[in-house]
Amino acid sequence: MTTIRTGRWLSLDGTTNTRDLGGLPTRDGSSTVRGRVLRSDNLQTLTPGDVTRLVGELGLTDVIDLRTTAEILLEGRGPLRDLPAVSHRHFTLLPEKGHHTDAFAVEEEDDVRDRLPADWGESLLPRQIAAGTEEEPPAVRHYLGYLADGRDNVLGALRALGAGTGAAVVHCAAGKDRTGVVCALALAVADVEPEAIVADYAQTAEVIDALVAKLAMSPTYAEDMTTRDVASHTPRAETMRRVLELLDARHGGPVGWLAENGFGPGERAALRARLRN
Repeated sequence: MTTIRTGRWLSLDGTTNTRDLGGLPTRDGSSTVRGRVLRSDNLQTLTPGDVTRLVGELGLTDVIDLRTTAEILLEGRGPLRDLPAVSHRHFTLLPEKGHHTDAFAVEEEDDVRDRLPADWGESLLPRQIAAGTEEEPPAVRHYLGYLADGRDNVLGALRALGAGTGAAVVHCAAGKDRTGVVCALALAVADVEPEAIVADYAQTAEVIDALVAKLAMSPTYAEDMTTRDVASHTPRAETMRRVLELLDARHGGPVGWLAENGFGPGERAALRARLRN
């Protein structure tokens, strides 16, 4: 297992799983640049001090939100949503229920929580399975399911990362599954060593107890957190390693999958430059 520097953790009062994608070794002997792209769990509980640190000190300009529309509406506005200087982009990786897809427009309505369609609860944290992966472990099936069911939004999230100028943060609820897949693809484009990609994914295990406890305090996620034990929520290196192996075998690697799905050379160069140069 490749060892990665634990100094990449960003200690914030309102998050549990925030870290920098900089400082990771690349296959040509270089490393990714710090302060360009962060990954995180939910940003709804950021404190004023956290906001000052992210925006004032780190230069955050872009938030890439991978949650479903239902999650965003149920959780409500986070403090970064009130800052005109911070751009928010929404790219759900999961099938949506209901008809609203522009979460950041709909959330402006005061009584939206009272008018959510009854079946939106089904789109909070569903587990989908990609075709041809039935024999794989559940987490591997789910991650490949993101690439199948959420392909356009995976590509959109990566394009948004490549187009930004300031620091960006990619997040979902826990910052481990949906965020883990998008960040793994971004790191592959930057030519990060595969075992470093695996190690970055698995690093969330260091904070999993606090992360599960935090999410269990939210009515949106409490049931999912309490009906399964902490071990079932813990990311394992072999999961991401297997995902990368399958992408290698079927598409020539993560970059091959991206190329096959329309993520062109210019887009790959922009994303690589965001993380490398």
